[in-house]
Amino acid sequence: MEDGDYRRRPPLRTFYFLPEEVCFLTTVHTLASGSSANALLLSCGERHPLLDAAISCRRVTAALRALRLSPASLPAILLTHTHADHIPGLQTLLKRCGAPLFATERAGRELAWRLPDAEARLEVLDFGAPRSIGDVVVTAVPTSHDAPGSCGFRLDTADGAVGVLTDTGYVTDEAADALLGVDLAVLEANHDIETLRSGPYPYYLKQRILGPQGHLSNVDAARFAAALAESGASEIVLAHLSRENNTPAMAQTAVEQALSAAGVSPLLSVAPRDCPGPAHVVCRRSVCKR
Repeated sequence: MEDGDYRRRPPLRTFYFLPEEVCFLTTVHTLASGSSANALLLSCGERHPLLDAAISCRRVTAALRALRLSPASLPAILLTHTHADHIPGLQTLLKRCGAPLFATERAGRELAWRLPDAEARLEVLDFGAPRSIGDVVVTAVPTSHDAPGSCGFRLDTADGAVGVLTDTGYVTDEAADALLGVDLAVLEANHDIETLRSGPYPYYLKQRILGPQGHLSNVDAARFAAALAESGASEIVLAHLSRENNTPAMAQTAVEQALSAAGVSPLLSVAPRDCPGPAHVVCRRSVCKR
């Protein structure tokens, strides 16, 4: 199945009614996910931090409008790193919202060199040091990638914890320590190893992707997905799939096999590449074990 066949219509924000008030559920929406563009929105009450901004400001705005939001609703933009598949929409987006930018020190320096206008908005995240953004506690965790100061995130909310781990050659010890125990994980499954090796990419690029500062393969993702589920993750969303070296079916099958072997069955899905995905509700659920 091609990426475009996955859910094209983003759902509206998820909420439920109590007498005299409306209560919003904490949700995650991927706005785009792949080797060419990445963006993710966490909605927690009235706070909606954006993670990365690789798609155009127009696409970000359209996705937010579908959720009855606007760029002005963004309280913060969190950056994993400064590669071209994570920041191209940032410059225009900064003109449409007043949100501060959160990045690690090295990633922030790199971003200020690329986008001088962003420097005044930058706020530094120290690895492993929780930082509150409204009701969301953000912790940056180091990844192993060929970009200065690259990181993943643990996002703690009153409803549960979210882990975001993409663009890493392997799962670092710090990332494993921080993310084991989250309730929902967005996890890279970039490539099928044999498809990459036999594919058209030049040798140097294959070695980069397969190397310790490259990307997680389906096998890598499967192994860590099982560990996440065994530690309490009730939902896993596979992300950052390569268009040329993977398919949603290949990634999902590899991870399903590892989860089955571990005797756990969390919710499992693949983030759409070019359109917003469905609402993934963050909550503390029991993981089915066999």
